Amino acid sequence: MTNEHAISDEVLELVQLALSRGDRWMAYNQSLYFIDKSDVHFFTSQQEANEFANDNFSDRDSFHVLHFNSMLDIFKEIPYSEKIVNDPDANGLYNHEGNNFTDALIDHIEQNQSLFTSQLKTNVMNNENFQYLSDNLKYMGFGENLKPELEKNLKEGKGEFQLHYKAEINKKPFEVTMNFRKSDSSDMYFFNNYHASLEKGNGEKAEQTFYLNKGKGVTGKEAFNLLDGRSVHKDLVTKEGQPYKAWMQLDFENKDKNNNFEVKQFHEKYGFDLKAAVEKFAITDLKELDKEKALMQLLQKGNVQSVTIEKDGSSHKMFIEADPQFKKVNLYDSNMKLVAKESIEKYQSFGQTEAGKAVKEEMGNDKKKELKQELKPEKEKVEKKNDKTLLPKKRESSKKGLGVS
Repeated sequence: MTNEHAISDEVLELVQLALSRGDRWMAYNQSLYFIDKSDVHFFTSQQEANEFANDNFSDRDSFHVLHFNSMLDIFKEIPYSEKIVNDPDANGLYNHEGNNFTDALIDHIEQNQSLFTSQLKTNVMNNENFQYLSDNLKYMGFGENLKPELEKNLKEGKGEFQLHYKAEINKKPFEVTMNFRKSDSSDMYFFNNYHASLEKGNGEKAEQTFYLNKGKGVTGKEAFNLLDGRSVHKDLVTKEGQPYKAWMQLDFENKDKNNNFEVKQFHEKYGFDLKAAVEKFAITDLKELDKEKALMQLLQKGNVQSVTIEKDGSSHKMFIEADPQFKKVNLYDSNMKLVAKESIEKYQSFGQTEAGKAVKEEMGNDKKKELKQELKPEKEKVEKKNDKTLLPKKRESSKKGLGVS
């Protein structure tokens, strides 16, 4: 079996790409004379390369493993045959005075290797940057339609650029302007923030700038929900880097120095229990664990969620949303009209019906009786003491001070 081969240009490019990634082990199919890009494989360790070579041995394929640190190592390990060197028709690099031309070519490759590697690293970095930002846009809820425009802006190499997104959600126009900026120390671009605006049904327009931290933050749909007046539950980080969970809600009455609405937060210690608030209603989705989990997640994103409430043998198509500030969920009818407080109880589960209220009221009355009995002896002592004083009761009752109810 010969070790003399011709190597395609694509293989040489793959070698440089492997060098830029830090892969220093190559397995190539030595059964073939002409080695193409499909005949080479690169690995980070010798063990991986050997395992591949052993697993892919056959009558037609025999992989040889080599270690390399430069393009020169490849030429030394996979030399051209003597026949090719001595045949002018077979080898364009032939030189009658020896192999000086080939040596000069290798020297030239060595001299330009750093520049070539740098260019390849830049291309790899740009591709990875594009893929990262594309995934970022997708997971932030802006889809994949912006990928061509994103790629175009990355190739132009400007210091910063913007992408625009438009949608109509629940018949309300929603627009987003995304801001990308090039790093001061590299060619990498970052998605730093986006400005969102929502035209509400009453003709008002709400706007807010949302900031991202390492590609994470308020998603597009969550931004819509916040601007529409609802609350969103998020994993947040303090200035000191400590993680915590909290409900967020925009304060439309107050703005900060950047003209953004102030953000109200309701932490876990605030005492809002979403599950307990939802379970007050006879919602059919709560009967199945998977549906219950999905419902909770959608409510945490700030969605107005459709539910079915079964009460007294009837099914009611309703909508609910989380209201952490008042530690409850808001209930809407099928026409998205808010159900009045006095009408809510007819949609609640048995624990919140009249029977349940009666039990609660009875327990409350018992506690009042016990408290009254405890206070009675103290009251009698005070009255006896007052009988012995020289001050009339009328003057005593007129004394000013703080009362306790």
